[in-house]
Amino acid sequence: MNDLHASLLGGPPTLSVGVMSADLLHLGDAINEVSSAGVRLAHVDVIDGVFCPGLSAGAPFVAAVARSAVPDVHLMVADPLAAAEEHVAAGAGVVTFHLEATRHPHRVLQSLAGRGVVRGVALNPGTPIASLEPLLDELELVLLLAVNPGWGGQSHIETTPRRLEQVRALAGSRPVAVGIDGGVTKANIGRIAALEPDLIVAGSAVFSGDGPASAARELLDEIDRAHGGGNGGEHA
Repeated sequence: MNDLHASLLGGPPTLSVGVMSADLLHLGDAINEVSSAGVRLAHVDVIDGVFCPGLSAGAPFVAAVARSAVPDVHLMVADPLAAAEEHVAAGAGVVTFHLEATRHPHRVLQSLAGRGVVRGVALNPGTPIASLEPLLDELELVLLLAVNPGWGGQSHIETTPRRLEQVRALAGSRPVAVGIDGGVTKANIGRIAALEPDLIVAGSAVFSGDGPASAARELLDEIDRAHGGGNGGEHA
């Protein structure tokens, strides 16, 4: 277990900020602002237009993010084995790929072993939790999508709490962190944090307001209140 993996376990949820929602012409300033608020992880959605609609950044973008924050790379791509290697080389601290994207998820996880990254598997809302069972001894993070990937304007899917509990029950005593990604807003982050996930991903909730630093602090405060006044993200 590396230090980043350990930091995700046993405390209030860690906030990972989705930087693809930022003003990309001023990305460095945006990351510095959320870092000043106590956020360490910068969530980068890598989309190839094949696994789901849309196109986004790749390894050079992740390398740029790594200068100011720890890249939390979410591979929404059809060939995660090839993509995983180049994003580790670019400085990713977390690499999460979709179980639905490959016939050989073990191979992807094994390729990441010993590389100093948190190895994650993401599940779409319609993918059964039981499909994780053969992989649980090879991974450190399960990322539950609370929206369908690639389509904007969706609301947080309300079956997510039940799916979170199912992952926890399946993992048992294994040190597997569980994250929630999608549809997180200022209005619902307290309720989501009360479910006690280890990681919460929020993008537009941080970058659509008056300032990223103040928005990030507001989200961290909501997480803090949901956990009785703990350290609200500073453990990341």
